Amino acid sequence: MDLIVTPHGDGYQASYGNKTWRAAVGRGGIAVKGGEGDGISPIGCWPIRRVFYRADRLAGPPTSAFPCTPIDPADGWCDAPDHPEYNRLVRRPFAASHEEMWREDHLYDIVVVLGQNDDPVVAGAGSAIFLHVARAEYSPTAGCAALSLTDLQDFLSEATPDTRLCFKAQ
Repeated sequence: MDLIVTPHGDGYQASYGNKTWRAAVGRGGIAVKGGEGDGISPIGCWPIRRVFYRADRLAGPPTSAFPCTPIDPADGWCDAPDHPEYNRLVRRPFAASHEEMWREDHLYDIVVVLGQNDDPVVAGAGSAIFLHVARAEYSPTAGCAALSLTDLQDFLSEATPDTRLCFKAQ
């Protein structure tokens, strides 16, 4: 069974089995990915690879069928298309462009890494497409899917090793 993210009314929803949650997606909506930094949540179904979490903010690792790893303050994610570590976890300091995984806000208290553009990695085809914690107002992401912390924990507790996240335009 897959987590299906679709438009709903003037926003988005994520459905898994008989559960449906409010969701956020990229500022470019759900569409065919145009390139790095386009803000699009890419149409398609993406396997779940692993889960990162903030051990200093959560009581323990999320209940999950996927490998769970605490985020370290030096963790980053390379988003420089011309770098050999593009779309991969890196250690900071890191000279090329990258996202910090250890964020001051709570968006990355849980980060679910999706298998989008990772097998193989294609330069410029998108990086850091995650499922993570939504802002309180469910404002757009940079291309990721986002759920409330409680809903994300609920989903992870039920997801199976073959669960994928599917972005569908309708």
